[in-house]
Amino acid sequence: MDLGKTQNARANADEYEKDSISDFALWKARRPEDGENFWPAPWGEGRPGWHLECSAMIQQYLGDSFDLHSGGVDLVFPHHENEIAQSQCACGGQFAAHWFHITHLLVDGGKMSKSLGNLYTLADLTARGFSPMEVRYVLLGGHYRKSLNFTLDSLSGAREALAKLAKAARHLAAKIDGEPSFSAVEFGPFQAAWDSLQNDLNTPGALGGIFTGLREASSLTGDAAAKALAALNRVLRALGLTLPEESTAGDIVVPADIQALAAARWQLRLAKDWAKSDELRAALAAQGWLVKDAKESYSLTPAES
Repeated sequence: MDLGKTQNARANADEYEKDSISDFALWKARRPEDGENFWPAPWGEGRPGWHLECSAMIQQYLGDSFDLHSGGVDLVFPHHENEIAQSQCACGGQFAAHWFHITHLLVDGGKMSKSLGNLYTLADLTARGFSPMEVRYVLLGGHYRKSLNFTLDSLSGAREALAKLAKAARHLAAKIDGEPSFSAVEFGPFQAAWDSLQNDLNTPGALGGIFTGLREASSLTGDAAAKALAALNRVLRALGLTLPEESTAGDIVVPADIQALAAARWQLRLAKDWAKSDELRAALAAQGWLVKDAKESYSLTPAES
């Protein structure tokens, strides 16, 4: 074995086997295949190793020490540990005070991949009739340390859950008489929801606590109702959730099979297959749903009986 050749090949890659777990590259010498991707340096032209790129950006914009560093669980080693090593050696300081590592998302029970056809962008999902807030609700339903299985059915469930929350919040708001006479937020029936967020960002627990809190608050009136509503809004704001407005037609929940049929029709329309698109429009109408197309999306409404 040509040890020198093996070592050179290993060092040229961003991911490689190491003689020691503490080995990693700070700088890569310029190679012809790099093209214009190189910078001048005292030790020759080249580019930073992939660990160094992050440390450089952090030092530039956040300084030597900052509060929170996030990333996927697959980056704990070697990427994040190497960031710590090189940043603390070069700059001193604590680097990141807290680390937030997230487990990978599953889609339809498997790894998300474009080749598998289960890669959804937000634009894809809105084109299927779902709102960004429904997507957020689904993602909040899984703890960041555990894998979440994302499905289109879960988005339908999120729509129904948000509609129920909005209806309960409106019911609570209707029991407030005049201007509330308190200043500080007291979480009261929503204390468990707030405590869940304080406990390792337990977002599923917080969502459960919101539903429990709304049931407990349903009998409140006056200032007590106002305090509960303020606490609810505080928790929702922390979660980044905005409840849907009341629809003039009531809270409409579109069944998953109807959503799937409408999404298939939209894809046919984008492909300019007008005949098949019209067939699915008729199939939707036969099941009691009307489709209204816009430039970049569509909407579904129940047909009048």
